[in-house]
Amino acid sequence: MRRSGLWHPRLAAVVAGLRHTETIVLADPGLPVPPEVETIDLVWARDEPALLPVLAALTAELVVEQALIAQELTDSRLLRGLDEHLGSVPLKRTSHEDFKVVCRTSRAVVRTGETTPYANVILTAGVPF
Repeated sequence: MRRSGLWHPRLAAVVAGLRHTETIVLADPGLPVPPEVETIDLVWARDEPALLPVLAALTAELVVEQALIAQELTDSRLLRGLDEHLGSVPLKRTSHEDFKVVCRTSRAVVRTGETTPYANVILTAGVPF
């Protein structure tokens, strides 16, 4: 058993296995997940777990090169939280439709219980050097 960090076995394995430029998606329960993309389902109730604590856990373990969100995401609380957790990581925007297309090439989609509209973020793995 690990002392700290991710304790979810499958999530920890996916994060550890990400290579440079591969992506992982943090999603609300409504994001359609293509059948060929693995889903790691963390949601157990409405808004549980919220997106930001899951993002914090992932960014503590993963070198993030860039993040992508939908232009339609306008919730100020969530946008502030993304900025806080991503720090100097470039945060790019695209349409929700294009976002869903990019999801098709992701290693996994992590479903949270977040119910804020368009509360989805694609993290691109970087390198620590």
